[in-house]
Amino acid sequence: MFRSLIRTFVPMKLINWGFIGCGEVTEKKSGPAFNEVTGSKVVAVMSRTERRARSYAERHHVPKYYTDAQELINDPDVNAIYVATPPSSHATFAIMAMKAGKPVYVEKPLAASYDECVRINRVSEETGIPCFVAYYRRYLPYFQRVKEIVQGGVIGNIVNVQIRFSVPPRDLDYTSEETLPWRLQPAIAGGGYFYDLAPHQLDLLQDIFGVITEADGICANCGHLYKAEDSVSACFRFESGVPGSGSWCFVGHQSAQEDCIEMIGEQGTLSFSVYNYDPIRLVTSEGSTEIVVPNPPYVQLPIIRSVIEDLQGIGICTATSVSATPVNWVLDRVLGKF
Repeated sequence: MFRSLIRTFVPMKLINWGFIGCGEVTEKKSGPAFNEVTGSKVVAVMSRTERRARSYAERHHVPKYYTDAQELINDPDVNAIYVATPPSSHATFAIMAMKAGKPVYVEKPLAASYDECVRINRVSEETGIPCFVAYYRRYLPYFQRVKEIVQGGVIGNIVNVQIRFSVPPRDLDYTSEETLPWRLQPAIAGGGYFYDLAPHQLDLLQDIFGVITEADGICANCGHLYKAEDSVSACFRFESGVPGSGSWCFVGHQSAQEDCIEMIGEQGTLSFSVYNYDPIRLVTSEGSTEIVVPNPPYVQLPIIRSVIEDLQGIGICTATSVSATPVNWVLDRVLGKF
């Protein structure tokens, strides 16, 4: 279904990043991490609003700022691009960067549709320029421990996987259509909160069990607060043969609030959260154990380090546009976008 890209990219010793977009995610989750890795620094940022671009540059001591993405990409001092905009523009900016010969690190999901992901991969293959995706959770110590337990056979062969996620509406969900957050505007986000939050869960599971090759779903708008789906049920099967299911509700009562992935094995169960980082819970015939695993202050630091080391030719980052594309395939199948 998805083939690997041929890499002809020549490694770089120094990575000078240009940010396209400097919103909330760049403030703490990702932005500072780029300067924490040897041989990497942020040299320019871009926002359509000059005030925002200038403010970010001044607060984070970035020497240059732009209001035009092409100008930032063309800057000779910039040799790598971080795309931190809403999904609808990911494909455009990623392709612009790769055609300019500059590798890209894109926020998740890779794009607002599976078809756009395919376009990104095609350009990456044609140019030989790598594109990485910010599925940073697979690199965090918390989820590395989950993968270690599963692959170590602690709960035996996995026979079923379940995703359960429910949250009450947010205050912003009650605003008028004109002021709705972009995550609730399908033309910008690809869908509603499902398209924004489920990608991390699906990427983690595919990193452990392999690509999902069958997927279907039912989506509904039960709360009628906005036009996007607010309740989703899905079933899927991994290439390994393991079946799974998922339930997402974004208008549930507080009493139903849940953030859990449960893996059922022949010798026990393993459950963990994706967004709350609750203690990992392991249950076997020997009893129940809770495992606490702390994460770094900048949660994207481990994956950003991996991306930089890949670009420097001293490591390999597995979170590529090719590995990220199956996530969008599943999202679009579940939402009936095909």
